[in-house]
Amino acid sequence: MKYFPLIFAAALLAALVCAPGSRAQAGPVEGEAEYQVFTSGGHGTNGSQMDDGVFNVGLRFGLVLTAPHGPGFLKGRLEYALDVLPVYCVTQKNGTACGGGVDAFAFKWIFAKHRKVAPYIEIGGGTLFTSLKTPPNTSQINFTTGGAFGLHFLQSKRNISAEFRYQHISNAGMSEPNPGINTVQLRIGFGWFSQKH
Repeated sequence: MKYFPLIFAAALLAALVCAPGSRAQAGPVEGEAEYQVFTSGGHGTNGSQMDDGVFNVGLRFGLVLTAPHGPGFLKGRLEYALDVLPVYCVTQKNGTACGGGVDAFAFKWIFAKHRKVAPYIEIGGGTLFTSLKTPPNTSQINFTTGGAFGLHFLQSKRNISAEFRYQHISNAGMSEPNPGINTVQLRIGFGWFSQKH
């Protein structure tokens, strides 16, 4: 998908245009929950799976675990999150494989130095079930691992997030061959952090 960087830039610009008109919230704090609806799409980056496309829609529940800590510009908060993906499709040579999955763990480091924008990094993984073997001639059950760099655009009650995500999909050797699919994705989320009273 050669237009991927252009699409990301347009989405990021749209999020920036929306953010300044709203009063910035204090940002995520320890003990607060994060609720989010998200969608992402992208494409394969390796070998025979380079032309594969991915698209998904999901729901996130997260919990901010810590107060800010760490040195200098690395100072931030740790969040644990769980993603449920009722829609996950992979377009590949033998057709479109659709299904769903659960990312049972995601650990997100939200950097503390922010006003209206809170940058973060994340690692995580889970399980994916599809209607067709993904990649072809492998397995309908796969595992996912990956990482992301993103930005929360904080508003008074809601926030928009935009992130670049790398995700590896493979069956962990349950069947042979096991070529796996490495993907790059753009993910856009709409959500909120629960507000303390």
